[in-house]
Amino acid sequence: MTPAASPQQLQDSLGRPLRDLRISIIDRCNFRCTYCMPKTVFGRDYPFLSRADLLSFEEITRIARIFAGLGVNKIRLTGGEPLLRRHVDTLVGQLAAIPGVELTLTSNGSLLPGMAHDLAAAGLKRVTISLDAFDDAVFRRMNDVGFPVADVLKGIAAAADAGLAPIKINMVVKRGTNDDQILPLAEHFRGSGMILRFIEYMDVGSSNGWRMDEVLPSRDVVARIATRFPLEAVDANYPGEVAERWRYVDGAGEIGVISSVTQAFCRDCSRIRLSTEGKLYTCLFANQGHDLRALLRQGAGDAEISAFITGLWAGRGDRYSEIRHAATPAAKKIEMSYIGG
Repeated sequence: MTPAASPQQLQDSLGRPLRDLRISIIDRCNFRCTYCMPKTVFGRDYPFLSRADLLSFEEITRIARIFAGLGVNKIRLTGGEPLLRRHVDTLVGQLAAIPGVELTLTSNGSLLPGMAHDLAAAGLKRVTISLDAFDDAVFRRMNDVGFPVADVLKGIAAAADAGLAPIKINMVVKRGTNDDQILPLAEHFRGSGMILRFIEYMDVGSSNGWRMDEVLPSRDVVARIATRFPLEAVDANYPGEVAERWRYVDGAGEIGVISSVTQAFCRDCSRIRLSTEGKLYTCLFANQGHDLRALLRQGAGDAEISAFITGLWAGRGDRYSEIRHAATPAAKKIEMSYIGG
Protein backbone atom coordinates (compact mmCIF):
# COMPACT_ATOMS: atom_id res chain seq x y z
CA MET A 1 0.00 0.00 0.00
CA THR A 2 1.19 3.49 -0.80
CA PRO A 3 2.52 5.39 2.25
CA ALA A 4 0.36 8.09 3.81
CA ALA A 5 0.35 11.45 2.06
CA SER A 6 2.39 14.32 3.43
CA PRO A 7 0.28 17.17 4.83
CA GLN A 8 2.50 19.63 2.92
CA GLN A 9 2.09 18.04 -0.51
CA LEU A 10 1.98 20.28 -3.54
CA GLN A 11 -1.24 20.63 -5.49
CA ASP A 12 -1.66 21.41 -9.16
CA SER A 13 -4.17 23.82 -10.70
CA LEU A 14 -6.91 21.18 -10.38
CA GLY A 15 -6.14 20.40 -6.73
CA ARG A 16 -4.28 17.14 -7.43
CA PRO A 17 -1.40 16.34 -5.05
CA LEU A 18 2.07 15.27 -6.16
CA ARG A 19 2.65 11.75 -4.82
CA ASP A 20 4.26 9.60 -7.52
CA LEU A 21 7.51 9.96 -9.47
CA ARG A 22 8.19 7.63 -12.38
CA ILE A 23 11.80 7.57 -13.51
CA SER A 24 12.80 6.20 -16.92
CA ILE A 25 16.42 5.12 -16.48
CA ILE A 26 17.10 3.84 -20.02
CA ASP A 27 15.45 4.33 -23.41
CA ARG A 28 16.45 0.93 -24.78
CA CYS A 29 14.50 -2.32 -24.64
CA ASN A 30 15.14 -5.91 -25.71
CA PHE A 31 11.47 -6.29 -26.76
CA ARG A 32 9.74 -4.51 -29.64
CA CYS A 33 6.12 -4.61 -28.49
CA THR A 34 4.12 -2.94 -31.23
CA TYR A 35 2.03 -0.80 -28.87
CA CYS A 36 5.14 0.60 -27.17
CA MET A 37 8.37 0.30 -29.19
CA PRO A 38 7.70 -0.97 -32.70
CA LYS A 39 10.83 -1.94 -34.61
CA THR A 40 10.85 1.34 -36.51
CA VAL A 41 9.42 4.79 -35.89
CA PHE A 42 7.91 6.19 -39.07
CA GLY A 43 10.20 3.94 -41.11
CA ARG A 44 13.40 4.79 -39.20
CA ASP A 45 15.36 2.97 -36.52
CA TYR A 46 15.10 4.31 -32.98
CA PRO A 47 17.44 7.26 -32.27
CA PHE A 48 18.67 6.01 -28.90
CA LEU A 49 20.39 8.42 -26.52
CA SER A 50 24.14 8.43 -26.04
CA ARG A 51 25.54 7.45 -22.65
CA ALA A 52 26.50 11.07 -21.89
CA ASP A 53 22.88 12.13 -22.34
CA LEU A 54 21.60 9.80 -19.64
CA LEU A 55 21.17 11.06 -16.12
CA SER A 56 23.78 9.53 -13.84
CA PHE A 57 22.75 7.52 -10.78
CA GLU A 58 23.89 10.41 -8.58
CA GLU A 59 21.75 12.88 -10.55
CA ILE A 60 18.72 10.57 -10.37
CA THR A 61 19.14 10.10 -6.64
CA ARG A 62 19.51 13.81 -6.03
CA ILE A 63 16.33 14.55 -7.98
CA ALA A 64 14.48 11.80 -6.13
CA ARG A 65 15.50 13.24 -2.76
CA ILE A 66 14.22 16.67 -3.79
CA PHE A 67 10.92 15.15 -4.89
CA ALA A 68 10.63 13.27 -1.60
CA GLY A 69 11.00 16.60 0.17
CA LEU A 70 8.06 17.89 -1.88
CA GLY A 71 5.75 15.06 -0.82
CA VAL A 72 6.47 12.24 -3.26
CA ASN A 73 6.15 8.93 -1.45
CA LYS A 74 6.32 6.45 -4.33
CA ILE A 75 9.04 6.06 -6.95
CA ARG A 76 8.79 3.63 -9.86
CA LEU A 77 11.77 2.79 -12.09
CA THR A 78 10.86 2.26 -15.73
CA GLY A 79 12.45 2.34 -19.17
CA GLY A 80 12.65 1.05 -21.92
CA GLU A 81 13.58 -2.04 -20.00
CA PRO A 82 15.18 -0.72 -16.77
CA LEU A 83 17.15 -3.90 -16.12
CA LEU A 84 19.24 -3.17 -19.21
CA ARG A 85 20.86 -0.26 -17.33
CA ARG A 86 24.20 -1.49 -16.02
CA HIS A 87 24.52 -1.81 -12.25
CA VAL A 88 20.88 -0.93 -11.72
CA ASP A 89 21.03 -2.57 -8.26
CA THR A 90 23.40 0.24 -7.23
CA LEU A 91 20.77 2.82 -8.15
CA VAL A 92 18.13 0.78 -6.33
CA GLY A 93 20.25 0.87 -3.20
CA GLN A 94 20.67 4.64 -3.41
CA LEU A 95 16.95 5.26 -3.91
CA ALA A 96 15.88 2.74 -1.29
CA ALA A 97 17.82 4.74 1.31
CA ILE A 98 15.53 7.78 0.86
CA PRO A 99 13.24 7.89 3.92
CA GLY A 100 9.48 7.55 3.47
CA VAL A 101 9.56 6.43 -0.17
CA GLU A 102 8.22 3.15 -1.56
CA LEU A 103 10.43 1.94 -4.42
CA THR A 104 9.05 -0.26 -7.20
CA LEU A 105 10.14 -1.27 -10.71
CA THR A 106 8.37 -2.24 -13.94
CA SER A 107 10.02 -4.86 -16.17
CA ASN A 108 9.29 -7.23 -19.02
CA GLY A 109 10.72 -9.96 -16.79
CA SER A 110 13.31 -11.24 -19.24
CA LEU A 111 16.34 -10.44 -17.07
CA LEU A 112 14.83 -11.08 -13.66
CA PRO A 113 16.06 -14.70 -13.29
CA GLY A 114 19.62 -13.44 -12.86
CA MET A 115 18.85 -10.17 -11.08
CA ALA A 116 15.84 -10.51 -8.76
CA HIS A 117 17.78 -11.46 -5.64
CA ASP A 118 20.35 -8.69 -6.07
CA LEU A 119 17.58 -6.14 -6.56
CA ALA A 120 15.76 -7.32 -3.43
CA ALA A 121 18.99 -7.23 -1.43
CA ALA A 122 19.56 -3.65 -2.62
CA GLY A 123 16.18 -2.59 -1.24
CA LEU A 124 13.63 -3.04 -4.04
CA LYS A 125 10.27 -3.92 -2.51
CA ARG A 126 8.18 -5.14 -5.42
CA VAL A 127 7.93 -5.40 -9.19
CA THR A 128 5.34 -5.13 -11.93
CA ILE A 129 5.94 -7.48 -14.85
CA SER A 130 4.43 -7.22 -18.33
CA LEU A 131 2.92 -10.34 -19.89
CA ASP A 132 0.50 -9.82 -22.78
CA ALA A 133 -0.43 -13.44 -23.53
CA PHE A 134 -0.21 -16.94 -22.12
CA ASP A 135 -0.13 -18.61 -25.51
CA ASP A 136 3.46 -18.66 -26.73
CA ALA A 137 2.73 -17.88 -30.37
CA VAL A 138 0.56 -14.89 -29.48
CA PHE A 139 3.14 -13.57 -27.02
CA ARG A 140 6.01 -13.92 -29.49
CA ARG A 141 4.03 -11.88 -32.01
CA MET A 142 3.24 -9.24 -29.38
CA ASN A 143 6.86 -8.74 -28.29
CA ASP A 144 8.02 -9.05 -31.93
CA VAL A 145 11.41 -10.54 -31.03
CA GLY A 146 10.28 -14.15 -30.54
CA PHE A 147 10.73 -14.11 -26.76
CA PRO A 148 8.95 -17.10 -25.14
CA VAL A 149 6.34 -16.98 -22.40
CA ALA A 150 8.24 -19.62 -20.43
CA ASP A 151 11.18 -17.26 -19.87
CA VAL A 152 8.93 -14.48 -18.55
CA LEU A 153 7.37 -17.01 -16.18
CA LYS A 154 10.89 -17.82 -14.96
CA GLY A 155 11.38 -14.13 -14.26
CA ILE A 156 8.12 -13.99 -12.33
CA ALA A 157 9.14 -17.03 -10.30
CA ALA A 158 12.53 -15.48 -9.55
CA ALA A 159 10.87 -12.28 -8.33
CA ALA A 160 8.57 -14.30 -6.07
CA ASP A 161 11.50 -16.31 -4.72
CA ALA A 162 13.35 -13.07 -3.94
CA GLY A 163 10.38 -11.79 -1.91
CA LEU A 164 9.42 -8.97 -4.30
CA ALA A 165 5.75 -9.03 -3.39
CA PRO A 166 2.98 -8.54 -4.12
CA ILE A 167 3.88 -9.03 -7.77
CA LYS A 168 1.63 -7.33 -10.31
CA ILE A 169 1.29 -8.70 -13.84
CA ASN A 170 0.26 -6.21 -16.54
CA MET A 171 -1.51 -7.26 -19.73
CA VAL A 172 -2.16 -4.66 -22.44
CA VAL A 173 -5.32 -5.81 -24.20
CA LYS A 174 -5.77 -5.23 -27.94
CA ARG A 175 -9.07 -6.33 -29.41
CA GLY A 176 -8.49 -8.91 -32.13
CA THR A 177 -4.82 -9.38 -31.20
CA ASN A 178 -4.64 -10.90 -27.73
CA ASP A 179 -8.07 -10.53 -26.13
CA ASP A 180 -8.49 -14.32 -26.36
CA GLN A 181 -5.71 -14.51 -23.73
CA ILE A 182 -7.73 -12.79 -20.98
CA LEU A 183 -9.20 -15.98 -19.55
CA PRO A 184 -6.03 -18.13 -19.87
CA LEU A 185 -4.03 -15.52 -17.95
CA ALA A 186 -6.76 -15.10 -15.34
CA GLU A 187 -6.90 -18.85 -14.83
CA HIS A 188 -3.12 -19.15 -14.56
CA PHE A 189 -2.67 -16.43 -11.92
CA ARG A 190 -5.77 -17.19 -9.83
CA GLY A 191 -4.70 -18.31 -6.39
CA SER A 192 -1.07 -17.32 -6.96
CA GLY A 193 -1.07 -14.28 -4.67
CA MET A 194 -0.15 -12.15 -7.71
CA ILE A 195 -2.39 -9.40 -9.05
CA LEU A 196 -3.19 -9.57 -12.76
CA ARG A 197 -4.09 -6.19 -14.26
CA PHE A 198 -5.68 -5.59 -17.66
CA ILE A 199 -4.79 -2.29 -19.38
CA GLU A 200 -6.81 -0.75 -22.16
CA TYR A 201 -4.72 -0.21 -25.29
CA MET A 202 -3.85 3.50 -25.12
CA ASP A 203 -3.02 6.18 -27.67
CA VAL A 204 0.36 6.96 -26.12
CA GLY A 205 2.88 8.33 -28.61
CA SER A 206 2.40 8.64 -32.34
CA SER A 207 4.05 5.52 -33.76
CA ASN A 208 1.93 2.59 -32.60
CA GLY A 209 -0.93 2.97 -35.08
CA TRP A 210 -3.55 3.21 -32.32
CA ARG A 211 -7.18 2.84 -33.32
CA MET A 212 -10.21 3.12 -31.08
CA ASP A 213 -11.72 -0.06 -32.55
CA GLU A 214 -8.78 -2.02 -31.10
CA VAL A 215 -9.64 -0.91 -27.57
CA LEU A 216 -11.50 -3.53 -25.52
CA PRO A 217 -13.24 -1.66 -22.69
CA SER A 218 -12.35 -2.80 -19.19
CA ARG A 219 -16.01 -3.51 -18.44
CA ASP A 220 -15.91 -6.18 -21.16
CA VAL A 221 -12.75 -7.68 -19.66
CA VAL A 222 -14.44 -7.93 -16.25
CA ALA A 223 -17.56 -9.43 -17.83
CA ARG A 224 -15.56 -12.10 -19.67
CA ILE A 225 -13.75 -13.18 -16.52
CA ALA A 226 -16.92 -13.10 -14.41
CA THR A 227 -18.61 -15.59 -16.72
CA ARG A 228 -16.01 -18.15 -15.63
CA PHE A 229 -14.97 -16.87 -12.21
CA PRO A 230 -17.51 -14.66 -10.37
CA LEU A 231 -16.10 -11.29 -9.28
CA GLU A 232 -17.03 -8.53 -6.85
CA ALA A 233 -15.79 -4.94 -6.72
CA VAL A 234 -13.22 -3.89 -4.10
CA ASP A 235 -12.50 -0.40 -2.75
CA ALA A 236 -9.31 1.35 -3.88
CA ASN A 237 -6.23 0.97 -1.70
CA TYR A 238 -5.59 4.73 -1.75
CA PRO A 239 -6.83 7.92 -3.45
CA GLY A 240 -5.67 8.12 -7.05
CA GLU A 241 -5.08 4.39 -7.53
CA VAL A 242 -5.27 3.88 -11.29
CA ALA A 243 -6.49 0.28 -11.25
CA GLU A 244 -10.10 -0.52 -10.45
CA ARG A 245 -9.99 -3.57 -8.18
CA TRP A 246 -12.08 -6.74 -8.41
CA ARG A 247 -11.72 -9.91 -6.33
CA TYR A 248 -12.78 -13.46 -6.96
CA VAL A 249 -15.85 -14.34 -4.93
CA ASP A 250 -14.29 -17.70 -4.01
CA GLY A 251 -11.30 -15.97 -2.39
CA ALA A 252 -8.72 -16.86 -5.07
CA GLY A 253 -7.25 -13.35 -5.18
CA GLU A 254 -7.94 -10.23 -7.19
CA ILE A 255 -7.53 -8.60 -10.58
CA GLY A 256 -7.35 -4.97 -11.65
CA VAL A 257 -8.43 -3.05 -14.74
CA ILE A 258 -6.89 0.21 -15.94
CA SER A 259 -9.33 2.15 -18.10
CA SER A 260 -7.49 5.21 -19.34
CA VAL A 261 -9.52 5.33 -22.55
CA THR A 262 -13.10 4.50 -21.52
CA GLN A 263 -13.13 5.64 -17.88
CA ALA A 264 -10.58 8.44 -17.57
CA PHE A 265 -9.05 8.95 -14.13
CA CYS A 266 -7.28 12.26 -14.81
CA ARG A 267 -9.03 13.95 -11.88
CA ASP A 268 -7.05 11.82 -9.42
CA CYS A 269 -3.72 11.69 -11.27
CA SER A 270 -0.81 12.37 -8.90
CA ARG A 271 2.06 11.29 -11.18
CA ILE A 272 4.99 13.13 -12.72
CA ARG A 273 7.52 11.48 -15.03
CA LEU A 274 11.27 11.96 -15.41
CA SER A 275 12.69 10.91 -18.76
CA THR A 276 16.00 9.16 -19.28
CA GLU A 277 17.83 12.38 -20.14
CA GLY A 278 16.24 14.49 -17.42
CA LYS A 279 13.05 16.04 -18.79
CA LEU A 280 9.96 16.27 -16.62
CA TYR A 281 6.57 15.37 -18.09
CA THR A 282 3.38 16.18 -16.23
CA CYS A 283 1.23 13.80 -18.30
CA LEU A 284 1.70 10.45 -20.02
CA PHE A 285 0.22 12.07 -23.15
CA ALA A 286 2.40 15.20 -23.06
CA ASN A 287 4.01 16.57 -26.21
CA GLN A 288 6.91 18.36 -24.51
CA GLY A 289 9.10 18.03 -21.45
CA HIS A 290 10.74 20.48 -19.08
CA ASP A 291 14.53 20.31 -18.89
CA LEU A 292 15.73 19.44 -15.40
CA ARG A 293 19.12 18.11 -16.51
CA ALA A 294 20.19 21.56 -17.66
CA LEU A 295 19.56 22.95 -14.17
CA LEU A 296 21.51 20.09 -12.60
CA ARG A 297 24.52 20.46 -14.86
CA GLN A 298 24.57 24.23 -14.66
CA GLY A 299 25.11 23.98 -10.91
CA ALA A 300 21.65 24.81 -9.58
CA GLY A 301 21.16 24.21 -5.86
CA ASP A 302 18.48 22.00 -4.36
CA ALA A 303 16.32 25.02 -3.48
CA GLU A 304 16.36 26.26 -7.08
CA ILE A 305 15.48 22.82 -8.44
CA SER A 306 12.72 22.45 -5.85
CA ALA A 307 11.27 25.83 -6.86
CA PHE A 308 11.36 24.79 -10.53
CA ILE A 309 9.41 21.60 -9.76
CA THR A 310 6.97 23.45 -7.51
CA GLY A 311 6.18 26.02 -10.20
CA LEU A 312 5.78 23.33 -12.86
CA TRP A 313 3.38 21.28 -10.76
CA ALA A 314 1.39 24.31 -9.57
CA GLY A 315 0.65 25.22 -13.18
CA ARG A 316 -0.27 21.69 -14.25
CA GLY A 317 -3.71 21.31 -15.78
CA ASP A 318 -3.30 18.14 -17.87
CA ARG A 319 -6.37 15.96 -18.39
CA TYR A 320 -5.84 14.40 -21.80
CA SER A 321 -7.94 11.28 -21.24
CA GLU A 322 -10.92 13.30 -20.04
CA ILE A 323 -10.93 15.51 -23.12
CA ARG A 324 -9.94 12.84 -25.67
CA HIS A 325 -11.86 13.27 -28.92
CA ALA A 326 -11.49 12.29 -32.57
CA ALA A 327 -8.55 14.63 -33.19
CA THR A 328 -6.49 14.17 -30.02
CA PRO A 329 -5.04 10.71 -30.82
CA ALA A 330 -3.36 12.20 -33.92
CA ALA A 331 -1.63 14.93 -31.94
CA LYS A 332 2.13 14.51 -31.50
CA LYS A 333 2.88 12.95 -28.09
CA ILE A 334 5.86 11.53 -26.25
CA GLU A 335 6.46 7.85 -27.08
CA MET A 336 5.57 5.19 -24.49
CA SER A 337 9.04 3.61 -24.67
CA TYR A 338 10.69 6.97 -23.97
CA ILE A 339 8.70 7.85 -20.86
CA GLY A 340 8.03 4.41 -19.42
CA GLY A 341 4.24 4.42 -19.13
